[in-house]
Amino acid sequence: MLRVEDLHVSVADKEIVKGVSFSLDKGKTYAIMGPNGSGKSSLCNALMGNPDYRATGRVVMDGKDITSLRADARARLGMFMSFQNPEEIEGVGLEGLMRKASKPADKREEIRNWALVGGKVKKASGALNLDAEKRDLNVGFSGGEKKKAEIVQMEILQPKLILLDEIDSGLDVDALKAVAKEINRMKSGERTFLLVTHYSRILKYVKPDCVLIMKEGKIVKKGGPELVKMVEKEGYGAI
Repeated sequence: MLRVEDLHVSVADKEIVKGVSFSLDKGKTYAIMGPNGSGKSSLCNALMGNPDYRATGRVVMDGKDITSLRADARARLGMFMSFQNPEEIEGVGLEGLMRKASKPADKREEIRNWALVGGKVKKASGALNLDAEKRDLNVGFSGGEKKKAEIVQMEILQPKLILLDEIDSGLDVDALKAVAKEINRMKSGERTFLLVTHYSRILKYVKPDCVLIMKEGKIVKKGGPELVKMVEKEGYGAI
């Protein structure tokens, strides 16, 4: 699904990610763990094509070199990223945003799509106990509500490569379980997940097939779920 070759990422002329290479297989779930400042979020932003992150190296998705593509082009290819700190957007509701994002090319389908997307947003929001109706996107939302809104967007857009940057931060236990349930429901042999997290708690509910440990801008260890237990027991200093 994704191949990353010798990726370096800089922000304001400071190198954050220092030459990482890895691949993500179709239908698998991956976790990137690491201490604060290790470059996990910068890596995700570079993969998504955020122009604030200057990247060199090569990124290939489904056999297509996307290294020079903008974020919107990567999104149209099926890449999705939930943000660590989602932006507040005044004047735009969650339902309106999703209708715009999933607008069909055929104008004759617009009316049908309008009702269809509205129903999907209500269903997805209800499953997460998120009251987003008649509210501007993320404006006045708690940290947990913002993360739930990201999951609703993921469910509506049905991407095939999903980057979740600290989706567990700001969630209480019940919200964490609800978010994990929706992630697991989205799992299929066609969809690939990459979860970025400091902690192991979400990985108790969303089981990774592979774990990557990142420190000081580099991937220093790769393994199975046993790495999660090692980090939980011994901390990152032991790796």
